[in-house]
Amino acid sequence: MPPKVEPLSNVDAAWLGMEDPTNLMMVSGILTFDEPINMDHLKAVLNHRFLKFERFRQRVVQPKLPIASPYWETDPNFKLDTHLHRVALPAPGDQAALQEMVSDLMSTPLDFTKPLWQMHIIENFGKGCAIMVRLHHCIADGIALTAVLLALTDLSPDSPWPKADDKQDADEEDSPFSGALGALFKQASSVAKSARDLTGKVIHEGLEALIAPAKVVDLAIQGTDNALAFSRLVLRSPDPKTIFKGELGVAKRATWSRPLPLKQIKTIKNVTGGTVNDVLVSALAGSLRRYLLSRQQPVDGITFRAIVPVNIRTNEEMSQLGNKFSLVFLPLPVGLADPLDRLNFVREHMDDLKKSPEIPVAFNILKGIGMSPLELQEVMVTMFGAKATAVLTNVPGPPIPLYLAGSKITGLMFWVPQSGRMSLGLSILSYAGHVFLGVASDAGLIPDPGTIINGFYDEYEGLLELAAQAETIAKETETKTAAIPVEDDPDRCQAMTKNGRRCRNRSLEGSDFCRVHQPA
Repeated sequence: MPPKVEPLSNVDAAWLGMEDPTNLMMVSGILTFDEPINMDHLKAVLNHRFLKFERFRQRVVQPKLPIASPYWETDPNFKLDTHLHRVALPAPGDQAALQEMVSDLMSTPLDFTKPLWQMHIIENFGKGCAIMVRLHHCIADGIALTAVLLALTDLSPDSPWPKADDKQDADEEDSPFSGALGALFKQASSVAKSARDLTGKVIHEGLEALIAPAKVVDLAIQGTDNALAFSRLVLRSPDPKTIFKGELGVAKRATWSRPLPLKQIKTIKNVTGGTVNDVLVSALAGSLRRYLLSRQQPVDGITFRAIVPVNIRTNEEMSQLGNKFSLVFLPLPVGLADPLDRLNFVREHMDDLKKSPEIPVAFNILKGIGMSPLELQEVMVTMFGAKATAVLTNVPGPPIPLYLAGSKITGLMFWVPQSGRMSLGLSILSYAGHVFLGVASDAGLIPDPGTIINGFYDEYEGLLELAAQAETIAKETETKTAAIPVEDDPDRCQAMTKNGRRCRNRSLEGSDFCRVHQPA
């Protein structure tokens, strides 16, 4: 029987066409554990939960005819073991050694003669191990791939091993939200009241996924004129020239932060306003400013853009593999020295992104890239890269600890490819009540991404101090002036709090508002 053949969608083909030796189109993730993982258990999980998706048994075939479209073909020689690689982390087996190995793997292309994914089981990481997962972006976007990886996990280390005769409805076979993940949500209902509470807690109290409103989704589905979409992108001015832009090399560098308590970040956002995302992105912009200053680079008046993925799946499509997202451009105000000024700037532009009319425009450009001849693809990809300096992705992960093959996942991080041949990828991920920040960079242009992480720590601590000061001032002011009705005190901030009460902070000189509520 000949292998099953299936053409790539236009958008999936676009991500395949962006592949370049200096900018590999891989989604890379790292999971860390405090104990070694049971390989037999892991293989059982992969066989019964991962390989149920036919896409992971298929390879990409590029026809010899230049105008023919690439297609998926079932690999007749597929073996799970060829995609699993056990390696030992060299001494001292610490975070620095792990980051070095992850950087090397991130610089290494996948084998295009086989299905486009690999897992490296990295032993000797402290007393435990790590698993690095690499998948090509043409298989699916970050939302779908995250769902697939979550489908491998359990809520308890004592969950039974998956078996070949596990029941599964036929119409759920290709859904990453069915099977194991569906069971995960059912189990979670007794822990977190319901699956809705489990996911809703992440979105509303933690990271907020950028999801296009229904009206914008409808526009993306219906499609817009590609010529109009192309012209809008052409008219956008290029980003300013900084040390983050330049000719790329093959070698990449990867690093990630320590876990940051989500409760602390929520304390900052409760005082300053906005969302958890706003706080993290503004601190990230501040860390990029610090990096430029450390390299004696000018920063005054500089604002450059990050490309941010936006989900445009409908509810019915949330369980499907493939790529169904658009791209929007978020300005990062690295030229602003004041952290609250940066936060207000980010908050304002984040709000605008969620209803941006450019969402369907960019989606149709991605579809157009998949349909275009190679020469035109090159022009369009280069154009994307000229309009932005970094790729910024945030993913709200599960709010509770999860287990893979009986071992607790203690840390989690991921990186998406820098589409448009950019040198900098920034990732934000929440997991089990903590937030992680990841940086991927071109080794030639940004050889020390750990400096960006350290700058982020400094910005984060500064925002924590501002939040603490604001709370202290509010309490002291409330005590000293308790006898004066807030409404009758002309020196108080005129803003209203979320509880519908007048702010108790003192107004800035010459303003009706305090430092926290001063309009941008």
